[in-house]
Amino acid sequence: MYKISEVSKMIGFSIPTLRYYEELGISTPAKNKSGYREYSDADIEWLRFIYRLKQTGMPLETIKKYSQLRSQGDQTIEKRMKLLAAQRNRLLAERRKIDEHLTFLEAKQATYQKMLTDRDSESV
Repeated sequence: MYKISEVSKMIGFSIPTLRYYEELGISTPAKNKSGYREYSDADIEWLRFIYRLKQTGMPLETIKKYSQLRSQGDQTIEKRMKLLAAQRNRLLAERRKIDEHLTFLEAKQATYQKMLTDRDSESV
């Protein structure tokens, strides 16, 4: 079992964030007799998954929905897969935009390179 301070360091979420996720029902660590949170290995893996979802840009509201579906059991797997597919599609759309921006910049660089090459060949 892990304390909240240990989990914060392990996962990269601040202690207030971990408490907030608990308040939202996204994370549900057990509490000991003294009322302190105790995170299990399973809790750690779940929080690592949440961290990765956050890194993909998934909104907290969607993560909350995913968490609710997860707590309902395996009968919600298809719904969870749809949430993940939607996030994947958003990331692919972002990738396409980034690729377009890179193509634009590379074309401009090529134009400038040609101008420099032409200029240098004229001075010979």
